[in-house]
Amino acid sequence: MTNAKTIGIDASRAVGRTRTGTENYSWQLIRALMQEPVDFRWRLYTNGTSETLADAITADTDLVDIPSRRLWTHVRLSRELVQHRISGLFVPSHVIPLYHPPSVVTIHDLGYLHWPEAHPKNQVRMLDWTTRWSAKVARHIIVPSQQTADDLVRFYRTPASKISVIYHGVDPRMSPIGDGTDVVLRDHYGLVNPFVLAVGTIQPRKNLPILAQAIQELDGVDLVIAGKHGWMADQVMSEIDAAGLGDRLRVLNYVPDDDLPALYRAAAVFAQPSRFEGFGMPILEAMACGTPVVVARGSSLDEIGGKAALRFDHDNVPELTDQLSTLLHSDAAREHAVSEGIAWAGQFNWQQTALKTRIVLEENLIS
Repeated sequence: MTNAKTIGIDASRAVGRTRTGTENYSWQLIRALMQEPVDFRWRLYTNGTSETLADAITADTDLVDIPSRRLWTHVRLSRELVQHRISGLFVPSHVIPLYHPPSVVTIHDLGYLHWPEAHPKNQVRMLDWTTRWSAKVARHIIVPSQQTADDLVRFYRTPASKISVIYHGVDPRMSPIGDGTDVVLRDHYGLVNPFVLAVGTIQPRKNLPILAQAIQELDGVDLVIAGKHGWMADQVMSEIDAAGLGDRLRVLNYVPDDDLPALYRAAAVFAQPSRFEGFGMPILEAMACGTPVVVARGSSLDEIGGKAALRFDHDNVPELTDQLSTLLHSDAAREHAVSEGIAWAGQFNWQQTALKTRIVLEENLIS
């Protein structure tokens, strides 16, 4: 029997202990959606870790925990959707299961088609298949940038009318106003000198070696990288080490969400040298914390960085060095970048993201 007033959400990616980009999107969006006024019920599907969402549950929400180590989406979730039918399914950070009711999916980026060499070959094939499948069978698609919308039209011939661009929000904890944790964080991570910060999984697409080469040309500033090791991380680290920064390089690995605001505030400059991004959340987080930002031109970074970020061509070390030097040594340039960044990042909030998402879900999943 179908419950025509229930929208299910694949929350399996929102409940991990070490959330990064798409997982954090799921976490923030689901929590914001639960606060939206609705005349239907939500049903959240998780994979054995539902307790991390307990404080987000409202009277309009059911929680279904389906523990499974393998084939969770296509076997376990599909089975649940057959046995207990709902009017529609929202998949914010994964793939639509083989059996599904009318569905809406968020597709974050098609970076694997722009830079296939930055992924294992089998991963490129899997990402291509699963994304193509989701784009085809979804009733509607949400994307975080116009870049991703254009890529879906270009590579998969997805009708533009089937796509809605809905930007991510910024965690309200991201603020230029510090607290007592800022000094504690510096001491905890041993951050003594001025530093340029990069946040994100260590992998080829992030283009971190070029940042290390630029820092090598600057005196009196360190490079701090916060991010877990991903695909080809050892090779990336070898290329970073080859820049010769020595003890001017600090790799913090994964930094908990609670530490990020103070870490952004502590940085002299935030840099995002990625070859490709579907959104680039750390850009806005750094801006919201009052840190000036330098980004690589291209992909969604131009779109998300707005007029507040300084730019460089992602293979141009001298240009990156000059932009970093400007923000490190020019008070006027720094103050302008900080004020513009705070104002720009202030336009992105999760409640607006949730409101626009809820409207898409209602229009496409509630008959």
